Amino acid sequence: MATLLERAPAPVAETTPRRSVTALFAIAVLVAGYTGFRLPGEWAATLQAVSLTDGFHRRFLVGTFLKPFGHDYAVFAVASFAVLGAVLAVVTLAFFNSRTESRRWLIIGWLLLPTGGYLFHEVGYFDQVLYLLLSGALWAVHRNRPVAASAVMALSVTVHEIALLTVLPVFGFALLRKVPFRRACALLAPAALLGAVILALPPAGTGAVEGLRRELSTADFGYRVDALNLFGRTQAESWQLYSITNVLLYLSPILLVVAGGFLYLHRPTLAAAVPVAAITAPALLAFGGWDDARWGFLLVTNFFVVLWLWLGRRELKLPQVAALAGLFLILTHVPMPYFDGYGPRWLTLVTPVEGFPQDRKAH
Repeated sequence: MATLLERAPAPVAETTPRRSVTALFAIAVLVAGYTGFRLPGEWAATLQAVSLTDGFHRRFLVGTFLKPFGHDYAVFAVASFAVLGAVLAVVTLAFFNSRTESRRWLIIGWLLLPTGGYLFHEVGYFDQVLYLLLSGALWAVHRNRPVAASAVMALSVTVHEIALLTVLPVFGFALLRKVPFRRACALLAPAALLGAVILALPPAGTGAVEGLRRELSTADFGYRVDALNLFGRTQAESWQLYSITNVLLYLSPILLVVAGGFLYLHRPTLAAAVPVAAITAPALLAFGGWDDARWGFLLVTNFFVVLWLWLGRRELKLPQVAALAGLFLILTHVPMPYFDGYGPRWLTLVTPVEGFPQDRKAH
């Protein structure tokens, strides 16, 4: 089936990263961390307290695991930074294990774009757990253990239902490069069916939200009431709280850039349909919530993950490198605002002030 998606790339000699490229990777990580680092927010900590044993039917895996450790903020902070550290470890391994310079530069580009800072900013969010599970599943597929990979991806939908539109499409693309179509469908089925069951059930059982509110009222952080309210609303009620059109308008330029960029690198044939679908699937999250910048982050991230997988042992040619560089520059102009009143830190030591000196004194 892999031959239906693409022709096998010509083998290239395995290379180790040059010192200059390795140094730039380290700088990119530091810049991303400086730009977006923060402590886990109260919203993330509140959602990490949600567990299956308390009667919740969605987003319960992390909270169920953490429940025996209590509801202290330190528990959630340590867990959040452990996940972020694991994600950074995976990115680092992917960089050093890449066999081509193109793959390494792709990772550096993702870190230097607004997505790098956003990765550090959303510490504690379940998105990072999802992509950590995806990396484990991709490793299992690489090691010819597709059943184990399928089990890992089934767990992902219990972390957050958005796994159905983020990591699961990427996993499907990776499977189709390794196994026949029917086999890939069978391996995707457990996660897809479990996700459908979770979406069909009410988000929480009777009294679950109120019970957790009582527990968190004695916690050492201010829990977010609005985070728990998510489990008491229907999707139709959520749609009344924000404009789906506005979210789609925000995502549309990103969607056009990443989809068009991939089609430029990959000839626009029927074989491109699967990777393009995996890249653009997060745009459908506009119908799931109002976190437009977060959906944009996931959209760009899926593009980089799919492109990294597609490259394999390919080295990009000069026109392709130029096109990708242009795409990077366009994406730097996409605003990716942060949560909770935070903003990206600039690299300048002071904030520039416009106007004549006398005007500044007047203000």
